[in-house]
Amino acid sequence: MDRPLASFLLLCFRTSLVTSVIFGLLLQLPLAQLSIVTQPNFVLLMADDLGIGDVGCYGNDTIRTPNIDRLAKEGVKLTQHIAAAPLCTPSRAAFLTGRYPLRSGMDAINNYRVIFWNGGSGGLPPNETTFAKILQQQGYSTGLIGKWHQGVNCESRNDHCHHPLNHGFDYFYGMPFTLISDCQTTEAPEMDRVFRRKLWLYTQMICLFTLTAALGRITGLIPVRWKTLACLAGFSLLFFVSWFSSYGFVRYWNCIMMRNHEITEQPMVTERTTSLILRESIAFIERNKHKPFLLFLSFLHSHTPLLTTEKFLGKSSHGLYGDNVEEMDWMVGQVLDAIDKEDLKSTTLVYFASDHGGWLERQEDKRQLGGWNGIYRGGKAMGGWEGGIRVPGILRWPGVLPAGTVINEPTSLMDIYPTVTHLAGGVVPQDRVIDGRDLMPLLQGRVEHSEHEFLFHYCGIHLHAVRWYQKDSGATWKAHYVTPNFHPLGAGACYDRGFCPCFGEGVTHHEPPLLFDLSRDPSEAKPLSADTEPLFDTVIERIGRAIEEHRRTLTPVPEQLSLYNVVWKPWLQPCCGTFPFCWCDKEGDSELDDL
Repeated sequence: MDRPLASFLLLCFRTSLVTSVIFGLLLQLPLAQLSIVTQPNFVLLMADDLGIGDVGCYGNDTIRTPNIDRLAKEGVKLTQHIAAAPLCTPSRAAFLTGRYPLRSGMDAINNYRVIFWNGGSGGLPPNETTFAKILQQQGYSTGLIGKWHQGVNCESRNDHCHHPLNHGFDYFYGMPFTLISDCQTTEAPEMDRVFRRKLWLYTQMICLFTLTAALGRITGLIPVRWKTLACLAGFSLLFFVSWFSSYGFVRYWNCIMMRNHEITEQPMVTERTTSLILRESIAFIERNKHKPFLLFLSFLHSHTPLLTTEKFLGKSSHGLYGDNVEEMDWMVGQVLDAIDKEDLKSTTLVYFASDHGGWLERQEDKRQLGGWNGIYRGGKAMGGWEGGIRVPGILRWPGVLPAGTVINEPTSLMDIYPTVTHLAGGVVPQDRVIDGRDLMPLLQGRVEHSEHEFLFHYCGIHLHAVRWYQKDSGATWKAHYVTPNFHPLGAGACYDRGFCPCFGEGVTHHEPPLLFDLSRDPSEAKPLSADTEPLFDTVIERIGRAIEEHRRTLTPVPEQLSLYNVVWKPWLQPCCGTFPFCWCDKEGDSELDDL
């Protein structure tokens, strides 16, 4: 071959190669964008009562969480991820709806701040639209495995108005309630002793009032109708039965497992609960691998009584609590392995978070059974302090979200609602306020700052604190209007009560409010004043205007956690069998050895 021809062919080859490379590079951006607009799978992992200081990638160097840490390494870690409430029921209601819980009536005006019974009538209202319902309408298979704690029935034992299947989930397996120590026969009862005492007090008061009214009617001194007396007698009986049932019946009434509408265990067999939840989660992924799916795995870990299988007992350096967290991390790894096995990693957005901060007061003797919130002050049930509301937040989607990214901007659990809705091709409801914001622009680096300028921190329906993110300066101001009174003084928690209250003699009102700059003082150790902070008055005034604007967006709704709604009602109690003889075990000796 002569030299000119060879040179010509070589030039053609090089030109073709360069053209192919350039064409391939040009295709990368459209293909990346295409992966965003097509429907990804969603695996949402939510821990229960896990403190932000309990996870390795958030600074814990003694509890081993390699699988959660791997998620952070392969995805995006949020360092200022905020729960909308410091307790299970309201926080999860906000997560599911993208709205502050008081908008749906899921925050309490009283001290009963969570759902207390499966047989109560309160719960997530049927007119609320969860992200699961939107994704269901977009053709997704939707499943909830694990904890619900958003109510079951409204008016009859089988109406299931608050049930997961009525809120957009095609499949449910787990606890309609939440774990409590009563569920484990070896543990001391956890059912709130204060709640029991109040039930007994109310029972006596109503009975006394009823007897007084009846005597007045008989003697003619009080003009009261017999119909009114009958209603009073009914209330007396209801409160008495609820009080009586709190002794010895809690395990049968609350500690149950369900598959869809069917009760499978009453009471639950705690020794196999972890294995069953993991098996169900992996099976759901395998069943739905050929179509878009949403799996919400709502862990029972790390809530007391800390159900932990034998192979993890005594393995950590933090006692039973550490064992439980390490087992949950192993479960996260098993789910991630299932995603990899089905070749779904690049098409699945995985999210990990906790519903609120760790429970500092949960102790037995010298054993700490609650979580650790790292450098942050306060914990579970405390509406304003960071330790109760700042939680882990990790998102992984290979090829779409940049690996190893850390974002310090304010974000919220409520943000998951619009994020998954938009990614699935849905539209958030236009007839109500949605407080969450789509995270994708922030996660991908298309915008520098969070869309949240203000976040409002409630304890029940009582506004305790407000966060203002001043984007131009980078400051994150936080004003506390109400704080709980710690006992012992300076202890950092309400060890005398077990939970910090939201109002009454157990709190202090601040005028002017306590002000912190979280960007300089994340531990909220040194409150600022007009003497130490030149912007003090300006910041307090601006936050005050934001509160007024926020309150104008609130509308009255029925209270789902009113005293009447939280009290136990026998006609609403889920029952496997003939009430009150409720018992069944439909799981039998399930094959679980391979998990």
